[in-house]
Amino acid sequence: MTTLRPFCCDDMFKFNNVNLDPLTETYGLSFYMQYLAHWPEYFQVAESPSGEIMGYIMGKAEGLGDNWHGHVTALTVSPDYRRLGLAASLINFLEDISEKKRCYFVDLFVRVSNKVAINMYTNLGYIVYRTVLEYYSGDPDEDAYDMRKACSRDVKQKSIIPLTHPVRPEEVE
Repeated sequence: MTTLRPFCCDDMFKFNNVNLDPLTETYGLSFYMQYLAHWPEYFQVAESPSGEIMGYIMGKAEGLGDNWHGHVTALTVSPDYRRLGLAASLINFLEDISEKKRCYFVDLFVRVSNKVAINMYTNLGYIVYRTVLEYYSGDPDEDAYDMRKACSRDVKQKSIIPLTHPVRPEEVE
C-alpha cells in the first residue's frame, strides 16, 4: 500500500530513482531544503511499503490579494510507478492545502512538449492560462504552459481566464 507522508531531509538521499527522469526538473540540495524549511506542508512523498520513494510533490503558497495562490514547483513519479494515480493523489493533496490557506487558484508550469503531463493536468481540471516563452533552458530553450485551476475562493473564476498573448519569464509574477 502506498503511503503519502511529509518529505524529510533523509529523502534527499533516496529520490534519485525519481529525479533521473528526463522530464523532471532537478534542483540543488539547498533549493529542496529551502522549500522544506519554508513550506513543509506543501512537500509530500509517495512511499512504497519497502520504503522506496515512488514520487513527490513540492510547492508553496505565494502572491498578494487575488493573486494569492498555491504553486506546484515539482511533481514527479518514478517511471516504475506511473499510471497508478499517484500524481493525481499528490496534486489533490496540494490543492487541499491551498484550499485551507484560502488561495484563489493553484498553478504550475509544464513543458509544451510534455503532452502526457498536459493531458493529465487537463483531466484534473487545469486550463492553459498562458504560454511563457523560453521558460525552460536548453538547446533550444523551450516554452512552458502556465496551467491553472481555480480554488473555491475564486467564485467568479477570474484567475483562470486565459491570456490571449504569450509572456516572457521576467513578466511572470
